[in-house]
Amino acid sequence: MPTHKETRNLPYTANQMYDLVADVANYPEFLPWCAASRIKTVISDGPRDIMTADLIISFKVFRERFTSKVVLHSDDLFVDTEYLDGPFKYMKSTWQFVDVEGGCTVEFFVDFEFKNAILQRVIGLVFNEAMQRIVRAFEARAGNLYR
Repeated sequence: MPTHKETRNLPYTANQMYDLVADVANYPEFLPWCAASRIKTVISDGPRDIMTADLIISFKVFRERFTSKVVLHSDDLFVDTEYLDGPFKYMKSTWQFVDVEGGCTVEFFVDFEFKNAILQRVIGLVFNEAMQRIVRAFEARAGNLYR
């Protein structure tokens, strides 16, 4: 189903961007359509933290809660998210952060499909724009926090 991959060079460190994406509890403050978030569990497993989190997404007449497993690889500055429960058939996303001269490179990838065919069609119409808006929201948040 729909996938989106985006690479951005940003004037922030890889650690700053990693910390921002890993801060799931604060997503409702800046992320479009994110009405609420709740961290259910965090388990440390060596250099990884494995988080279970709920997000409530609100878009027009749709309001859905979904649960994800978020694996935070702090040594590699990599975030891997896997869908556990909610309105999707499946959902997978990754973030990778690499320091480069003058800032960092951010790579974002997402692949998902909704169970509800109507919701899938609605999102399909604006999918790329929505994903770009989400990435821009993280970029704007970094600007607010780190400049």
